[in-house]
Amino acid sequence: MTATLYWLQGGGCGGDTHSFLNVDPPVVDLFQTLKVELLWHPALSNASPKTHHALLEAIVNQEQALDVLCVEGAVIRGPGGTGMYDQMFEKPKKDWASALARRARFVLAVGTCASFGGIGAQGEIEATGLQFTREKAGGFLGSSFRSQAGLPALNLPGCPLHPEVLSGALSALVSGVSLPLDEFQRPLEWYNLMVHQGCTRNEYHEYRVEDRSFGERGCLFFHLGCNGPLVNGPCNKLLWNNRSSKTRVGVPCVGCTRPDFPQDYPFFETRNIEGIPLELPNGVSRPHYMAYKGMAAAAAPQRLKERTTLV
Repeated sequence: MTATLYWLQGGGCGGDTHSFLNVDPPVVDLFQTLKVELLWHPALSNASPKTHHALLEAIVNQEQALDVLCVEGAVIRGPGGTGMYDQMFEKPKKDWASALARRARFVLAVGTCASFGGIGAQGEIEATGLQFTREKAGGFLGSSFRSQAGLPALNLPGCPLHPEVLSGALSALVSGVSLPLDEFQRPLEWYNLMVHQGCTRNEYHEYRVEDRSFGERGCLFFHLGCNGPLVNGPCNKLLWNNRSSKTRVGVPCVGCTRPDFPQDYPFFETRNIEGIPLELPNGVSRPHYMAYKGMAAAAAPQRLKERTTLV
């Protein structure tokens, strides 16, 4: 049985689309394998505006079935709740989002902006995620929203979203496989582990062998603002281009799967009090952390202390 998919582009950069275009197998092959009929995608479809408009009306009027609605980018409500900053066919795009969501069997928030509001959530454009505005539940559709399949919107954050997360979520939904969610409606299959898990610099972290400037070989958490021990995400489980991740090449994790991304403080600087980070790894108390890290640094093997720079 064929599943239909409509992709709505909201307020965003389109980065999640460009990421998805790098999926393996390629998008066309993936859809053929999953028996997904693509009704519309702004980068892949070439129908005329008239045909596109007619398609939207057919979905809203229940003349065309819609199985999967993918929303990329935040829902724009400004100015003053009108949504007129972002229109499609002389109508606020937020109104199309609401109508389509209520017709779809499944709703996917593709990327951090669609999930939590992203970069525009604190500005005059009044951006919001589908069911969250940053950490606050509700968002555009409201906390009580459920799709035709009885599910909330599935949040797939990432800036951009890893393409294999989206392909995996689509595969599960069209195959009838259940996806347990966390408190932010993210599938546990990809968001039940920290970016820190799988990081090739873990041993440096455990012994507090620290990077103080870029290009060294050590842990990026203590001074350079790495969010790896703080956020859940698949980046060191599903490598980008099947080969790497930020931390593997010496770039701190910026925490792009966090509901409050982007943060309102410097990215590549760890906030601290007397050398102790303000934000500690999940589940770690401050007294235990201070005692443990002091002993760990003293016990660091010489081979780690004698690390060399990467450049």
